[in-house]
Amino acid sequence: MPQSRQSTQAPAGSGTLTATVPREFVHRAAVAEILLTGWTRTGADRFTMTAQWPRAHQLHVSPDRSAYEPLLVAETVRQCGALLAHAVYQVPLGHQFVLRELWVDTHPEHLAVGAAPAEPVVDITVAEVRRRAGRPAALRYDSVVRLGGERVATGRIAVTWTNESVYRRLRGGRTADVGALRLPRPLPPPLPAEAVGRALRADVLLSPGVPPGRWQLRVDTAHPVFFDHPLDHIPGMLLLEAARQAALAHTGEERRVPASFHATFHQFAEFDRPVWMEVSEAVGTDVQVVALQGESVAFECRVGAVAG
Repeated sequence: MPQSRQSTQAPAGSGTLTATVPREFVHRAAVAEILLTGWTRTGADRFTMTAQWPRAHQLHVSPDRSAYEPLLVAETVRQCGALLAHAVYQVPLGHQFVLRELWVDTHPEHLAVGAAPAEPVVDITVAEVRRRAGRPAALRYDSVVRLGGERVATGRIAVTWTNESVYRRLRGGRTADVGALRLPRPLPPPLPAEAVGRALRADVLLSPGVPPGRWQLRVDTAHPVFFDHPLDHIPGMLLLEAARQAALAHTGEERRVPASFHATFHQFAEFDRPVWMEVSEAVGTDVQVVALQGESVAFECRVGAVAG
């Protein structure tokens, strides 16, 4: 059973060297997008992950570089599940993963960027392992994220996976030419970047729609973070960021910080049909956002905000 990959022994007198986990284990192509640095087993279904967060990032750090974005926590917790699946439950690297649920609740007041990259510790409890033909086929796990001993977030994720041949049948031929799916397409005009808490036009995912509270999703398949590697569908992290932007655009309150995301992924969001983001409900500081493709709800997320 593999054990901690947190550090590598260096020559005598130089201490230890911190390294990231293999990029294949967290489904990232760019080393710069790997957040996890190691893991250890602490019980039968309990694990502790270590990570490092950059002080500057196109998406995951606020434009003024003062705070980590809550969705950085979501991506960290997502990577934990992929690592566990491969390193602990022996899921082959070629299998295709499908995100089903992602809940994350953060405390933004504890997510300030400091003088050095933050090094969070993530405690994972695997609540359920579903098997098919005797082999693991799905995970549900809970997480607690700490910085310097302070609890800064909690998370819950459900994910399934399948081998490539089953996935190809499931996708009905849409995996045939992923390269063609990544070809640049004309994008509808964006909302102002400041209206969705972004500094760059390239990171705006919403285009004005009618009526108010409805926006067309902008999907730039050349985006280096959302499309770090070839995909045959719109990725879950892009939909989460779109929900965040929709919540900000709906409230128009710059002092409100989206801090919690309770998301369910109902079906694949495809490239070849428009996706519409809508606010279906707003209660207090919570906003319910849905992603519609045709007559179907592909994704829904309750976004909770706190005072910034």
